[in-house]
Amino acid sequence: MNQLKSIWIFKFFSLILVLAIFLLAFTSDIFSDNENYQKEFNDNYSIFAVPLPEDLNFANEKVPLSNFDTYESYDRELLINTYWQSQTLIFIKKSYRYFPIIEPILKKYNVPVDFKYLAIAESGLSNVVSPAGAVGFWQFLKGTGKEYGLEINEEIDERYHIEKSTEAACKYFLKMYEYYQNWTLVAASYNNGKSGLDKQIKIQKQNNYYDLLLNEETARYIFRILAIKTILNKPDKYGFHFRSSDLYQPIETYLVEVNASVNDFADFAKKYDINYKVLKYFNPWLRKNYLTNHKKNKYFIKIPYKFERDFTSKVE
Repeated sequence: MNQLKSIWIFKFFSLILVLAIFLLAFTSDIFSDNENYQKEFNDNYSIFAVPLPEDLNFANEKVPLSNFDTYESYDRELLINTYWQSQTLIFIKKSYRYFPIIEPILKKYNVPVDFKYLAIAESGLSNVVSPAGAVGFWQFLKGTGKEYGLEINEEIDERYHIEKSTEAACKYFLKMYEYYQNWTLVAASYNNGKSGLDKQIKIQKQNNYYDLLLNEETARYIFRILAIKTILNKPDKYGFHFRSSDLYQPIETYLVEVNASVNDFADFAKKYDINYKVLKYFNPWLRKNYLTNHKKNKYFIKIPYKFERDFTSKVE
């Protein structure tokens, strides 16, 4: 009996030894694979710190990059927008279509051209609606939009009208510049609101954006604009490469005057050899599929030239 027990004990420990040897060999293979993988990863993938420009300005107002906090705040936004590649590449593509619309309006009102980057920071050049109800490229609230001359009702909402909303934004910028005499503070007030910014200026006894402690969104706002400006001015320096055919081309349109009611915009669109979807793409400010227009107001509706929907005709 003792001899049989000894045999079973021997077999048990022999099995344990075999399993231990197997596990050791298996673990060794795993470690070897991990080491090889880590080497392969290190050899083929790198993340670089982003080079900052030596000189930087917003609307020809110098950015004090020699301040450690200014430097680090700008560096943060430049890193985020450099390595959030898909979003920034879409900004680049869209800017090619929409900046030619926005820039002449800024020039008309003598607003610095750098304010075009606010439209990217606000909406990504899209007719988005914020949780607070701000609408369009320039993110106007209903009350503010009406204050600056935009028509807003159930059928018409000119916050979605790129030209008219840009003009309204310019009127705001000029009014605020008359008050602040500083374009950087004007831009900050667009995000924080005049009353909110004034409150902090009074509390902190500072009237320089870069010396103010502000809520996180406004504290990052100017730096995000500066980062977008930096990358869009020299995209290849920050790793963005594309062909001209990759950019969203400007689309030529003509205007059709409407000074009466329209019963059905789907039928209206057919008259111009387009469909309702295309009509709404160019005229998102038309909020219904009809227009009562009891006051006989004059509106101008954008119609793309028939061939324009085929973008291949513009690709070289």
